[in-house]
Amino acid sequence: MYIKRSIEKELIKWKNAESHKPILLRGARQVGKTQVVRHFSQQFEHFLEINFESDKKIHSLFDGNFHTSEIIENLSAIYNIPVISKKTLLFFDEIQTCIPAIQSLRFFYEQIPDLHIIAAGSLLEFAIAEIPSFGVGRIRSMYMYPLSFQEFLAAFGEEKLIELKNSSSPQKPVTQAVHEKLTTYLRKFFIIGGMPEVVASFVEFSDYSKCQRIINDLLISFNDDFAKYKRLVPVGRIRDVYLLSMPLVSVSMSQIII
Repeated sequence: MYIKRSIEKELIKWKNAESHKPILLRGARQVGKTQVVRHFSQQFEHFLEINFESDKKIHSLFDGNFHTSEIIENLSAIYNIPVISKKTLLFFDEIQTCIPAIQSLRFFYEQIPDLHIIAAGSLLEFAIAEIPSFGVGRIRSMYMYPLSFQEFLAAFGEEKLIELKNSSSPQKPVTQAVHEKLTTYLRKFFIIGGMPEVVASFVEFSDYSKCQRIINDLLISFNDDFAKYKRLVPVGRIRDVYLLSMPLVSVSMSQIII
């Protein structure tokens, strides 16, 4: 299930603008970066997705090579997908695992300014810290977060409810019945949270126990990721911060009454 995200409007504006710098889509793991780019790719004739975490062989194309036309030619041949300015969306996923690819973004803008490129990654601040020159003014950063309450409502198809909420004011409040419906959704939002996979599961099954299992899996995977950053931040320090937040999510959903 795909959940519509507010950032899509900004991506469409970027696509249609005369000048479109490469986008660096930043945010934590599992907030929906990859899904939103794949959905947005329907706006283009061609879509080429490169995952630097799984496609390790691609790293060598960027090793000391900032001749973007050569990189494009090789990528197009390897994946058998045409890369054409204004017609192809080029997506670099998990780009934080390939520092030279991050460096190449500024050169894509300088050498092939009409090509639409989106790069996504998590904890990019660590990777960017290793780059001598990031390309100020040549790369646009966009940030993605877990679902907002409005996106949460949209996941349930409550477009009319969103419209009434957004048009209300102290002078023109919503009716009591609408307020109660919004409050019910808000309680669910506080319990379920805004991680797309969890919300999608609840929309489909309305099962809090399934949501709890997904949240537990996410927490474990986040914990497992800490070791990746031990060179820059002591793992113990990351775990201390992590454990401070655990009381907020340790209550079983089965113990909460809506």
